Amino acid sequence: MEEPKYRIRALHTPDTVTVYQAYPPAIGLPAARDGRFPAAWKRDRMTWIKPSFLWMMYRSGWVTKEGQETVLAVEITREGFAWALRNACLSHYVRGFHPDQASWKRRLHEAPARVQWDPERDLRLRPLPYRSLQLGLSGEASRAYADEWTVAVTDVTALAHEVHALVRAGDTEAAGRLLPREEPYPVPDGLLDHLVVQEPATETVKLKSPVPSTP
Repeated sequence: MEEPKYRIRALHTPDTVTVYQAYPPAIGLPAARDGRFPAAWKRDRMTWIKPSFLWMMYRSGWVTKEGQETVLAVEITREGFAWALRNACLSHYVRGFHPDQASWKRRLHEAPARVQWDPERDLRLRPLPYRSLQLGLSGEASRAYADEWTVAVTDVTALAHEVHALVRAGDTEAAGRLLPREEPYPVPDGLLDHLVVQEPATETVKLKSPVPSTP
């Protein structure tokens, strides 16, 4: 089945959606143990969440990069996820999609969330021709994520290592069977209209704006 260029794929239930983040053990282990982020987790900075397990593996180098040695599966409420999407702004300006650069930039600084669509990855972390959602949360969104939306936190570092070992051994079929079952995520009509540029895409102009620099 052909994948649309923009679609959220995630492990989800009727009430929750699972996203991934990677942290140093000092943050990740207490979060998984207690089922919530510890006080040391900075609620006043932007944090990026990813519904794609393999994109998290790409971002963290299979959980080997410094400061990303613990990968967490964070189950959050669908209501919180929808709120973040509804209040998000694209992280880049698109001519013909946004009214003008000034209004986009103003909205970018005001919005509590921002969205990037980056190429999804396969088991060998090669880019695929369709996109994966990256959702950045700041301000009230970051605080709500940590203290209101989070339902459960699970340490999936061992799973990441197991999948990686199978990939390195050349057994991608077995590795694929271990992956979280990410399926098309149902979004209400219109929820992503301000975040998806309909094809044919108009010219994209990149401005200097924050990109995911923290896991």
